[in-house]
Amino acid sequence: MKAALPDDPDDIAQALQDGWLPIREVARQTGVNAVTLRAWERRYGLIVPQRTPKGHRLFSDVHVQRIHTILTWLNRGVPVSQVKNLIDSAQAGPDGVENEWHALHQNLLTAISELAERRVDDAFNQAMALYPPRTLCAQLLLPLLQALEQRWQGQFGAQMERVFFLSWLRSKFGARIYHTNRQLQGAPLLLVNHSDLPLEPHLWLSAWLASSADCPVEVFDWPLPAGELALAVEHLQPRAVLLYSSKALNVPALTKLLGGVSCPMLIAGPTVCIHPVELAVLIRDIPDLFVAEDPLAAHQILIERGIV
Repeated sequence: MKAALPDDPDDIAQALQDGWLPIREVARQTGVNAVTLRAWERRYGLIVPQRTPKGHRLFSDVHVQRIHTILTWLNRGVPVSQVKNLIDSAQAGPDGVENEWHALHQNLLTAISELAERRVDDAFNQAMALYPPRTLCAQLLLPLLQALEQRWQGQFGAQMERVFFLSWLRSKFGARIYHTNRQLQGAPLLLVNHSDLPLEPHLWLSAWLASSADCPVEVFDWPLPAGELALAVEHLQPRAVLLYSSKALNVPALTKLLGGVSCPMLIAGPTVCIHPVELAVLIRDIPDLFVAEDPLAAHQILIERGIV
C-alpha cells in the first residue's frame, strides 16, 4: 500500500505522475461514472481508494483492475450487493443471482401498472446510482421493455400504460441528456427516429448510452424526408448518424435519404432483422454504414469505431 497522500498541489501532481489516477480518469477508463464509484465505496466497500487529507479520491491500477472484475460479475447478472463476497472469497458463482434484479423488475412493473410516476422514478434513480448504464440496460431496461410489450398485447388499459411509461422514459432520458450536453463540447451523435411510431424507447436508450459515455447527442424523434437528413448533417456536423426503426423500411427511399451524408451511419432496431438482404447490399455499397439490432449492439459498434 502506498503512503497517504497530502493535499499540497505539488504533492498531488507528483502522486499523479507516480501512477495514481483521479476519479474522472478512472470513470473514463472503466465506463463507470463517479457517482456509481462513490456509491460502491460508500454502500458496499467494493472499491476503497486512497484519500488525501481533504478527501480527494485517488486510484491505483489495482483499483482499476478490480473495477473491471466487478463489471464482469455485473454483466453476468450478479446484483452489486453480492459482488464483494464473490471477489473476496473467489467463489465461482453466487446463490440467488436473480433475486434482486427480479424484485426490482417486479416493483417497476407494479408501479407502471398503477401509473405511480414517483415510485418509477425513485426505483430507477436508485438503480442508476449503483449500476453502469450498459449493465442497467442489459439487466433491467431491455427485459422490462420486453415484458411490458408482451403485457400490452390486447390488454385493457394497455395504451394508457404505454403512453404513461414511454412518456416518462423519454422525459427522464431527455432531461439527463440535456444536462449532460450542457457540459460537453464537440460534434454530437445524431439519432433519428426513422419509424412512424412516436416514443420509440430503444432510440432513447441508445441516446442515453451514448450520452453516458460523455458523447453529445442530438435526438430527432420524428422521421426526416429525403434530402433533409443531409441538410441536418450539414448544419450539425455530427460525428455519426444513427437511424432507428422498429418497422419495415422503404429501402429505395432509405438509399435516397442516406445520399450526401458523409459521416459514419448506423441503422438500428428490429428493422435490421426485417431487411437483412437489402441492408447487406447497402452496407456493401455505402462506406461507413453499419447495422445493429438493439441499443447495446449499437453502442458497442459506436465504441469499436471510436465514435463514443
